[in-house]
Amino acid sequence: MIVPSGVAAVCAHRTERRTAVPRAWRVLLDLWLLARPAIWLVSLVPFYVGHLLATRRLVAGQDACVPPGGGCAEAAAPVLLGLVVWGPLVWLAVLAINDAFDLDGDLRNPRKADAPLVEGRLGVRGALVAAHLTAAGALLVALTVRPAFALVTFGFLVLGWMYSVPPVRLKDRPGFDVATNAVGVGGLAPLAGWTVVRPVGGFPWAMAVLGVLVATALYVPTTVTDYKADLASGYRTIAVRLGPRRAHRIGLAAWTAACAGAVALAAAGHVFPQRTLWVQAIFAPLLVWLYHRRLGRAREPGEVVHGLVVVCWVFLVPYLVFALAYTSVF
Repeated sequence: MIVPSGVAAVCAHRTERRTAVPRAWRVLLDLWLLARPAIWLVSLVPFYVGHLLATRRLVAGQDACVPPGGGCAEAAAPVLLGLVVWGPLVWLAVLAINDAFDLDGDLRNPRKADAPLVEGRLGVRGALVAAHLTAAGALLVALTVRPAFALVTFGFLVLGWMYSVPPVRLKDRPGFDVATNAVGVGGLAPLAGWTVVRPVGGFPWAMAVLGVLVATALYVPTTVTDYKADLASGYRTIAVRLGPRRAHRIGLAAWTAACAGAVALAAAGHVFPQRTLWVQAIFAPLLVWLYHRRLGRAREPGEVVHGLVVVCWVFLVPYLVFALAYTSVF
């Protein structure tokens, strides 16, 4: 049967439209997976802590909402934009560039078997384009909030790219791999939450020190998770260089220092209200024991992840008490 050329053209056009729509959705889904939404809390929690430190309010724009209709939306807008920047935008920018330069190693990592680049659904060039576009988008949105906020965001992006991109590639420099993530998540993220509403001056740097120690302690076990794959790929992470056991000792030391620091700050009444001292004093040894118990012998990915989840949930208790006391809820 011969189909008239005009009919054939219409049919071809409709077929293209039917295939183009699913393909577009597939690309969006792959970008979503590339951004790893589950990891966004890693930056959004310290971002929220920084904002809480700056405003002494649990909820953004809380003052403007009383009485109702008093400018609540306008007060909350910078924080909401900040959450978008320090959630999907910065993580897609950082992780897309990481996946592009880690592809050879990810092909040997069973944990990355279903990743978009590993399965070939998204190419290296596409990941690089996505990284550059979202980095530019993050900076543009950040600039609409405050220049200081944009500068902190730029610092996070620079660290993220230095971590992945040769010739610097801090991921392959033991110690620097940990420091890059610890400074970015533990130091810059709370500073970003602060600069959404206030200038850098007045930021309580002691909290940044605690944040860096906590981020160090929580990052080190992830290098243990990928120890075998990184060893096979030739990546020189801190776990590969020192071995899982000695790497764990570094994480434990950072965790112990962070817990002791919180107790010391509460005792001095600096940032931490003194009335939270008893909570910090009770939870500090418990948290150190849990970290050592749950993560000291964990080697398989499932064991490490489960240990981190338990430690983090318990860790939230004394810091929830801190937040309630700091904001004068009690």
